[in-house]
Amino acid sequence: MQFSGGMRKKLRLGGDQRKASYPHSLQFYLEPPSENISLIEFESLAIDRVKLLKAVENLGVSYVKGIEPYQSKLENEIRRLKFSFRESLEDEYEPRRKDHISHFILRLAYCQSEDLRRWFIQQEMDLLRFRFSILPKDKIRNFLKDSHLQFEAISDDEKSLREQEILASSPSLCGSKLDLDSESVYKIPFADALDLFRGRKVYLEGGFAYVPLRDIVAIVLNEFRAKLSKALALTARSLPAVQSDERLQPLLNHLSHSYTGQDYSIQKNAGKISLDQIDSLSTKSFPPCMRQLHKALRENHHLRHGGRMQYGLFLKGIGLTLEQALQFWKQEFIRGKMDPDKFDKGYAYNIRHSFGKEGKRTDYTPFSCLKIILTNPPGQGDYHGCPFRHSDPELLKQKLQSYKISPAGINQILDLVKGTHYQVACQKYFEMIHNVDDCGFSLNHPNQFFFESQRILNGSKDIRKESIQPETPQPKPSVQKTKDASSALAYLNSSLEMDMEGLEDYFSE
Repeated sequence: MQFSGGMRKKLRLGGDQRKASYPHSLQFYLEPPSENISLIEFESLAIDRVKLLKAVENLGVSYVKGIEPYQSKLENEIRRLKFSFRESLEDEYEPRRKDHISHFILRLAYCQSEDLRRWFIQQEMDLLRFRFSILPKDKIRNFLKDSHLQFEAISDDEKSLREQEILASSPSLCGSKLDLDSESVYKIPFADALDLFRGRKVYLEGGFAYVPLRDIVAIVLNEFRAKLSKALALTARSLPAVQSDERLQPLLNHLSHSYTGQDYSIQKNAGKISLDQIDSLSTKSFPPCMRQLHKALRENHHLRHGGRMQYGLFLKGIGLTLEQALQFWKQEFIRGKMDPDKFDKGYAYNIRHSFGKEGKRTDYTPFSCLKIILTNPPGQGDYHGCPFRHSDPELLKQKLQSYKISPAGINQILDLVKGTHYQVACQKYFEMIHNVDDCGFSLNHPNQFFFESQRILNGSKDIRKESIQPETPQPKPSVQKTKDASSALAYLNSSLEMDMEGLEDYFSE
């Protein structure tokens, strides 16, 4: 893919050539684009792709993936941004071309760090899952073949021989022999079907998994993730050659740094939280992951490294200064009979390091929900991680009961957790403790949880005003829940529009 400064004349292809270029509305992006495009188009395609992936992310943490509201809203967003999504639509060449080129542009922007790669892979997988879910059955076989997924469909005789086992092992068939008779079943190596095996949703025999066509999406997504992960690693190796082009480097950096969500590294509230407020704030405005870390720290007067990193960076993000952080951790550890000198020698350095004052002077950012859910799972004696992802369901139920969540609310949350919708479960918890029907935002960061909570509880008031005027009654959330939800939604929409306007202004300079 090459770039020119001005507008270019588009290459015109005949009908058969256009169809051959992009035979499907979805793809594995196996071949990079080879045509010349202008920098103007490069910028436009990049902006629209980022908007699409942000919409995928926001919908994924607001709705259960695959249900009707999620499907319809995502389809509307894809239509609005003019990307490809349905196989049956006429003249899909331009939307499919846009999808192809924009994907490879964002590979350049999002291959630069582990966090960026993780975010990009997750959103691209969710987008592929949606497109695959609406792909007509008669097109699936051709798509698998074009994606180099040579899965072998078993004969009718083989299917009849294993009929009872396949029906019993595949919940998606609902035990219906009629469904199985009309469905192709693929014989796939066991190692390629680990997700289905882990969920006990597939029949295994002789080292092979027998997968009905309707369950093949799990295999497709695994293959896509593996190929995209490898491709991003290779892209990262060749990135210095791209970064040497002074036209592209600032554009790619601006894309990657601005739109994976706010990182809360800039301390707008630095010094506005006092140490004696933390206990009170932990019960009212901390997400469950930080609430359990605070409780464990107060009870044990110590946290292991994973907990200190997760909780320490969260406290930094909500406004604790370096001096306050040193005081907070030292006071707590000394209560656990630790010698002050040992703290100064063994722990103070790490706290200063996290604020960018030691070592390579990196100003570390608070962990996002995605990072907490996907990396460094807690072991025995650890308290970090995501309670919705890493806690035993019975322990999670007890924890929610101690937080005064209603039995009906607990059941809703546990159902979401069972479906692996961890961020949606946390968002539901937020709505319940603040007594709002719709929080009006897509939750993807613990610090976002805190600031949205404070905005609802205190309105536009400064956080510190709580300690200055403790007698001032707070408006009851139940009275203002409709107003709060609508104002939150308005705030989110205006913020997103400002972000995208800023990106477009940057590119137009």
